Amino acid sequence: MQKSSLTALARQQLELAHAASSGRSSSTVYGGHEHQLRQTMIALTAGRVLNEHENPGEATVHVLHGRVLLGAGETSWEGAPGDLLIVPDCRHTLEALEDAAVLLTVAKKS
Repeated sequence: MQKSSLTALARQQLELAHAASSGRSSSTVYGGHEHQLRQTMIALTAGRVLNEHENPGEATVHVLHGRVLLGAGETSWEGAPGDLLIVPDCRHTLEALEDAAVLLTVAKKS
């Protein structure tokens, strides 16, 4: 059994994002290339965007801190702490409306 504090990890990643010139930081919480399920903590400083990219499989974004905007084409969804956003199966972006930390969960396509 393994236990992680998502609150502490979010705080740590936000500190790293503030120190990075890119304004973002991420860390694998669970999984990796050898697993189908992967969870990644992503921190973005206010105004930073993960540019449009493909969805690698079924995915959700759990907002732990701050507010984000998940966009796909002309449609977007705003997320605040405690919200779970279902990532559409198409190209999409993620923008930090304020300093934000999210837990991205992906089940890769076989």
